[in-house]
Amino acid sequence: MATLAVRVLPLSLYGSGWRVVERHYLVYKRAWVVFLTGFLEPVLYLFSIGIGVADLVGKFELPNGSLVGYTEFVAPALLAAAAMQGALYDSTFGIFFRMKYGKLYDAMLATPLRPWDVATGEVTWALLRGTAYSAMFVLVMVAMGLTSSWWAVLTLPAAMLIGYAFAGAGMALTTWMKSWQDFEYVQLVVVPMFLFSGTFYPLDTYPSGLQWIVQATPLYQGVVLCRGFATGSVGGELVVATVYLVAMGTLGMGVASRRLGKLLLR
Repeated sequence: MATLAVRVLPLSLYGSGWRVVERHYLVYKRAWVVFLTGFLEPVLYLFSIGIGVADLVGKFELPNGSLVGYTEFVAPALLAAAAMQGALYDSTFGIFFRMKYGKLYDAMLATPLRPWDVATGEVTWALLRGTAYSAMFVLVMVAMGLTSSWWAVLTLPAAMLIGYAFAGAGMALTTWMKSWQDFEYVQLVVVPMFLFSGTFYPLDTYPSGLQWIVQATPLYQGVVLCRGFATGSVGGELVVATVYLVAMGTLGMGVASRRLGKLLLR
């Protein structure tokens, strides 16, 4: 039996994948409150820390030797978390509903769209949603004076890269999910990552045997990237984080496109 080969191609400006993005835009343009609620959660965390916890905690030393307050330390990590959550929502819950219940992809593939168009379109939409959350959060950081370096202009591209990584990985994982109960495993992974990826305290507070586990998590790499640019603590670890996140997103897109072809064109 011949096997179906599904190519993974970049999404060009006029590529068919933009039809998927256009469809989602038309659906969500009347539901802008959904975007607002996703943005508010990390902002509320930031305000609560800036008003209360920051006064109880001393300064933190960055890899370049400079000192920052607790709010400046946590804000870039919350930016990374906002990008992760914004991208994951659509690339997991949204895609699962459209694939299993809405049967949207069956209808799409009855048109000239191919599985790679669907995959790139979905990842692009999830990336755009994560970027929207991140851009609003960056504006809040600037308004609060939490960006201390001109490198901070790269925090938004860094957040977009985080969104790309989690959107690709989230979509790939969703193609294996059978029911809504499977999403409990997503939360089982996301919540510990949010709490223990260097978000609220530095890596050296962990026992030495756990530090390498923390460093292996994708959100930690995103936190390193955003925190480095926001504070001007730029070093080789940012290159490692960038390569990690690019590889994660690209691998996820490759797996997702092949899985969609296998599931929907059999």
